[in-house]
Amino acid sequence: MFTGIVEAMGEVRAIEDTDEGRRLRIGTDFSGLEHGQSISVSGTCLTVEESVDGEWFSVFLAEETIDRTVFDAISEGDSVNLERAMPADGRFDGHMVQGHVDATATVEAIERVGEDWRFTFSLPADIARYVVEKGSITVDGISLTVADRTDESFAVAIIPTTYDVTTLSGKSVGDAVHLEVDVIAKYVEQMV
Repeated sequence: MFTGIVEAMGEVRAIEDTDEGRRLRIGTDFSGLEHGQSISVSGTCLTVEESVDGEWFSVFLAEETIDRTVFDAISEGDSVNLERAMPADGRFDGHMVQGHVDATATVEAIERVGEDWRFTFSLPADIARYVVEKGSITVDGISLTVADRTDESFAVAIIPTTYDVTTLSGKSVGDAVHLEVDVIAKYVEQMV
Protein backbone atom coordinates (compact mmCIF):
# COMPACT_ATOMS: atom_id res chain seq x y z
CA MET A 1 0.00 0.00 0.00
CA PHE A 2 1.04 3.58 -0.68
CA THR A 3 -0.04 7.00 0.54
CA GLY A 4 0.20 9.09 -2.62
CA ILE A 5 2.99 11.23 -1.17
CA VAL A 6 5.58 11.17 -3.94
CA GLU A 7 9.10 10.73 -2.59
CA ALA A 8 11.04 11.53 -5.75
CA MET A 9 10.96 11.70 -9.49
CA GLY A 10 12.84 9.09 -11.46
CA GLU A 11 13.95 9.00 -15.08
CA VAL A 12 13.24 6.20 -17.53
CA ARG A 13 16.72 5.18 -18.64
CA ALA A 14 15.97 2.11 -20.73
CA ILE A 15 13.00 0.27 -22.21
CA GLU A 16 13.15 -3.34 -23.32
CA ASP A 17 10.21 -4.90 -25.15
CA THR A 18 9.88 -8.68 -25.18
CA ASP A 19 7.19 -11.15 -26.23
CA GLU A 20 6.10 -11.35 -22.58
CA GLY A 21 5.85 -7.59 -21.91
CA ARG A 22 7.97 -4.52 -21.27
CA ARG A 23 10.83 -3.91 -18.86
CA LEU A 24 11.77 -0.44 -17.61
CA ARG A 25 15.02 0.66 -16.01
CA ILE A 26 14.40 3.74 -13.88
CA GLY A 27 17.10 6.01 -12.53
CA THR A 28 16.76 7.06 -8.89
CA ASP A 29 18.92 7.77 -5.86
CA PHE A 30 16.84 5.34 -3.72
CA SER A 31 18.91 2.85 -1.77
CA GLY A 32 17.82 -0.41 -0.21
CA LEU A 33 15.45 -1.48 -2.98
CA GLU A 34 15.36 -5.26 -3.13
CA HIS A 35 14.04 -7.86 -5.52
CA GLY A 36 10.32 -8.41 -4.94
CA GLN A 37 9.56 -5.10 -3.24
CA SER A 38 6.55 -3.08 -4.36
CA ILE A 39 7.11 0.41 -5.71
CA SER A 40 4.68 2.95 -7.14
CA VAL A 41 5.75 4.27 -10.52
CA SER A 42 3.45 7.13 -11.51
CA GLY A 43 0.68 5.52 -9.49
CA THR A 44 1.16 1.98 -10.75
CA CYS A 45 2.18 -0.67 -8.23
CA LEU A 46 5.11 -2.56 -9.76
CA THR A 47 7.65 -5.05 -8.44
CA VAL A 48 11.37 -4.36 -8.26
CA GLU A 49 13.27 -6.98 -10.28
CA GLU A 50 16.78 -5.75 -9.65
CA SER A 51 18.46 -2.57 -8.47
CA VAL A 52 21.76 -0.81 -7.99
CA ASP A 53 21.69 1.37 -4.86
CA GLY A 54 21.56 5.06 -5.62
CA GLU A 55 21.51 4.50 -9.38
CA TRP A 56 18.55 2.56 -10.83
CA PHE A 57 16.01 -0.24 -10.50
CA SER A 58 14.12 -2.30 -13.05
CA VAL A 59 10.46 -3.36 -13.22
CA PHE A 60 8.49 -5.59 -15.58
CA LEU A 61 5.18 -4.54 -17.11
CA ALA A 62 2.86 -7.41 -17.99
CA GLU A 63 0.45 -7.01 -20.89
CA GLU A 64 -2.38 -6.26 -18.44
CA THR A 65 -0.39 -3.35 -17.00
CA ILE A 66 0.43 -1.99 -20.44
CA ASP A 67 -3.24 -2.21 -21.48
CA ARG A 68 -4.46 -0.26 -18.41
CA THR A 69 -1.77 2.44 -18.27
CA VAL A 70 -0.04 4.94 -20.50
CA PHE A 71 3.22 3.00 -20.23
CA ASP A 72 2.79 1.82 -23.82
CA ALA A 73 3.75 5.37 -24.85
CA ILE A 74 6.54 5.99 -22.32
CA SER A 75 9.96 6.95 -23.71
CA GLU A 76 13.52 6.97 -22.49
CA GLY A 77 14.16 10.25 -20.69
CA ASP A 78 10.58 10.58 -19.41
CA SER A 79 10.11 11.44 -15.73
CA VAL A 80 7.99 9.30 -13.40
CA ASN A 81 6.73 9.79 -9.84
CA LEU A 82 8.15 7.31 -7.31
CA GLU A 83 6.95 6.16 -3.90
CA ARG A 84 8.16 3.17 -1.94
CA ALA A 85 5.55 1.01 -0.21
CA MET A 86 4.50 2.28 3.21
CA PRO A 87 5.99 0.31 6.10
CA ALA A 88 3.50 -1.02 8.67
CA ASP A 89 4.87 1.35 11.32
CA GLY A 90 5.14 4.32 8.94
CA ARG A 91 3.45 7.69 9.08
CA PHE A 92 0.18 7.75 7.15
CA ASP A 93 0.05 10.91 5.04
CA GLY A 94 -2.09 11.33 1.93
CA HIS A 95 -4.72 8.60 1.65
CA MET A 96 -4.92 4.82 1.03
CA VAL A 97 -3.48 4.21 -2.42
CA GLN A 98 -3.23 0.70 -3.84
CA GLY A 99 -1.34 1.48 -7.01
CA HIS A 100 -4.12 -0.06 -9.10
CA VAL A 101 -4.82 2.22 -12.06
CA ASP A 102 -8.59 2.54 -12.54
CA ALA A 103 -8.46 4.65 -15.69
CA THR A 104 -6.39 7.02 -17.74
CA ALA A 105 -7.35 10.62 -18.39
CA THR A 106 -5.97 13.71 -20.06
CA VAL A 107 -4.97 17.12 -18.79
CA GLU A 108 -7.74 19.48 -19.94
CA ALA A 109 -6.47 22.78 -18.50
CA ILE A 110 -3.67 24.22 -16.38
CA GLU A 111 -4.17 27.59 -14.72
CA ARG A 112 -1.82 29.55 -12.46
CA VAL A 113 -3.69 30.90 -9.43
CA GLY A 114 -1.37 33.11 -7.37
CA GLU A 115 1.41 30.79 -6.19
CA ASP A 116 -0.72 27.69 -6.82
CA TRP A 117 -1.95 25.89 -9.92
CA ARG A 118 -5.36 24.51 -10.86
CA PHE A 119 -5.25 21.38 -13.01
CA THR A 120 -8.37 20.12 -14.75
CA PHE A 121 -8.50 16.50 -15.94
CA SER A 122 -11.00 14.60 -18.05
CA LEU A 123 -13.27 12.29 -16.05
CA PRO A 124 -13.89 8.87 -17.63
CA ALA A 125 -17.58 7.92 -17.31
CA ASP A 126 -16.84 4.48 -15.84
CA ILE A 127 -15.20 5.95 -12.71
CA ALA A 128 -17.19 9.20 -12.38
CA ARG A 129 -19.46 7.82 -9.64
CA TYR A 130 -16.43 7.39 -7.36
CA VAL A 131 -15.17 10.96 -7.74
CA VAL A 132 -16.70 13.50 -5.36
CA GLU A 133 -15.91 17.10 -4.54
CA LYS A 134 -13.52 17.28 -1.55
CA GLY A 135 -12.85 13.55 -1.92
CA SER A 136 -9.48 11.91 -2.54
CA ILE A 137 -8.14 10.89 -5.94
CA THR A 138 -4.73 9.74 -7.10
CA VAL A 139 -3.26 11.28 -10.27
CA ASP A 140 -0.02 9.67 -11.46
CA GLY A 141 0.55 8.43 -7.90
CA ILE A 142 -0.11 11.82 -6.26
CA SER A 143 -2.70 11.99 -3.48
CA LEU A 144 -4.94 14.95 -4.33
CA THR A 145 -8.26 16.43 -3.23
CA VAL A 146 -10.98 17.05 -5.80
CA ALA A 147 -11.68 20.81 -5.72
CA ASP A 148 -14.44 20.81 -8.32
CA ARG A 149 -16.25 18.27 -10.47
CA THR A 150 -18.50 18.30 -13.52
CA ASP A 151 -19.94 15.36 -15.45
CA GLU A 152 -16.93 15.35 -17.80
CA SER A 153 -14.03 16.65 -15.70
CA PHE A 154 -12.60 17.33 -12.27
CA ALA A 155 -10.15 19.93 -10.97
CA VAL A 156 -7.52 19.88 -8.25
CA ALA A 157 -5.53 22.64 -6.57
CA ILE A 158 -1.77 22.09 -6.65
CA ILE A 159 0.47 23.74 -4.07
CA PRO A 160 4.01 24.82 -5.03
CA THR A 161 5.68 21.87 -3.22
CA THR A 162 3.56 19.29 -5.05
CA TYR A 163 4.17 21.08 -8.34
CA ASP A 164 7.93 21.15 -7.77
CA VAL A 165 8.50 17.56 -6.56
CA THR A 166 6.22 15.71 -9.01
CA THR A 167 5.85 15.29 -12.74
CA LEU A 168 2.95 17.77 -12.77
CA SER A 169 5.49 20.56 -13.42
CA GLY A 170 6.22 18.95 -16.79
CA LYS A 171 2.61 18.30 -17.85
CA SER A 172 0.87 20.09 -20.70
CA VAL A 173 -2.72 20.17 -21.89
CA GLY A 174 -3.45 16.90 -23.69
CA ASP A 175 -0.96 14.80 -21.71
CA ALA A 176 -2.20 11.47 -20.36
CA VAL A 177 -2.25 10.55 -16.65
CA HIS A 178 -3.15 7.55 -14.49
CA LEU A 179 -6.15 7.79 -12.15
CA GLU A 180 -6.96 5.74 -9.07
CA VAL A 181 -10.19 6.49 -7.22
CA ASP A 182 -10.56 6.20 -3.47
CA VAL A 183 -10.85 2.45 -2.77
CA ILE A 184 -13.26 3.08 0.12
CA ALA A 185 -15.87 4.32 -2.38
CA LYS A 186 -15.62 1.04 -4.30
CA TYR A 187 -16.06 -1.02 -1.12
CA VAL A 188 -19.06 1.03 -0.04
CA GLU A 189 -20.67 0.55 -3.47
CA GLN A 190 -20.06 -3.20 -3.28
CA MET A 191 -21.64 -3.46 0.18
CA VAL A 192 -24.68 -1.35 -0.71
